[in-house]
Amino acid sequence: MHAPNSEEPKEPTPQASLAEVAALFLRLGFTAFGGPAAHIALMEHEVVVRRKWLTHARFLDLLGAANLIPGPSSTEMALYIGYTQAGWAGIVLGGVCFILPAALMTLALAWAYVRFGRLPQIGGVLYGVKPVVIAIIVQAIWKLGRTALKSWPYALVGLIALVVAAATGRTISVLLGTGIAMCIVLRLRDSRARVDAVRMVLPSKGLLALPAAAIAAVSLTSLFLVFLKIGALVFGSGYVLLAFLKAELVDQRHWLTNAQLLDAVAVGQITPGPVFTTATFIGYVLAGFSGAALATTAIFLPGFLLVAASGPLVAPLRRSAMAGYFLDGVNLAALALMTVVTWQLGHASIRDLLAIALAIVSAVLLLRSRLNSVWLIVMGAVVGLIARR
Repeated sequence: MHAPNSEEPKEPTPQASLAEVAALFLRLGFTAFGGPAAHIALMEHEVVVRRKWLTHARFLDLLGAANLIPGPSSTEMALYIGYTQAGWAGIVLGGVCFILPAALMTLALAWAYVRFGRLPQIGGVLYGVKPVVIAIIVQAIWKLGRTALKSWPYALVGLIALVVAAATGRTISVLLGTGIAMCIVLRLRDSRARVDAVRMVLPSKGLLALPAAAIAAVSLTSLFLVFLKIGALVFGSGYVLLAFLKAELVDQRHWLTNAQLLDAVAVGQITPGPVFTTATFIGYVLAGFSGAALATTAIFLPGFLLVAASGPLVAPLRRSAMAGYFLDGVNLAALALMTVVTWQLGHASIRDLLAIALAIVSAVLLLRSRLNSVWLIVMGAVVGLIARR
């Protein structure tokens, strides 16, 4: 029996300096709008297509690993990519550079929220950016899918995963179930292949609720521990994060109202970078600048530790036949989850002729040119601002 993907058994040789890793993820931290699926699509374009730091197959393996551990998968992808290019220092620098811009922007919005009792109006920007983001995600799914779906067993298991994901939305069950299914199918048929990955969600909430004082007193220690617990336990999409936050902060501890929580999640969605910077907003509302810093550190810390522990294991696991089959299944499930999320986002975001035109133009430019996707996002924002004036 051959190990899957034996043609690429070795860890890729690092090709980037620390400065290059920092520059890439700092720029993505300022410009990666659209939630985790869009972030991963942008990373694929930057590190596979433009810079050729990784192959599509290697990118898929890292993405599968990111989907298997708790925490924000797009941030964990930044950490994995940083590790492959610059070792342990790359984990820290890639993650910090990706998180920091979003955290600072979220902090500014939290200050405005507390100071003025409302959030800035950004409806026009969102209107124009969302169709562009959908086009970016679709392009990434297409490219990664071409690498992943190499034989009919993969297509069959992938189709089943897609149906189950659309019907249940149970991220971890779909990931683990598909991984086990691929082990069984490929063991029986002694197949070799590669598959694709992604999960997440992009809820879009209104920004109309006004802040209210937290109902219960909050200590910095308890704030840190609550967000550390959330960072260590949350799998799946932004909806799962919302459920954890509601259970911990609204229902159990009474630190927030439902209106405050929805506003916090909305800010995490409309700023670039990781959705988990929702913690920055909540931390500031509850305990000022110290609360923002502690909540942000706590919710991202488990991801840093888990990537540092698992990063060296991804390549050896790929060289193991059964572990490779399982990772192929996880990748396939993640691709199915990404497809479901993209359909949901597209259905909610592309509702009129201008939005349709933006999505089509963006898709054509992505497929036919080497235009940086950041410029497409800027184009969408400008068009949206003009259209909604």
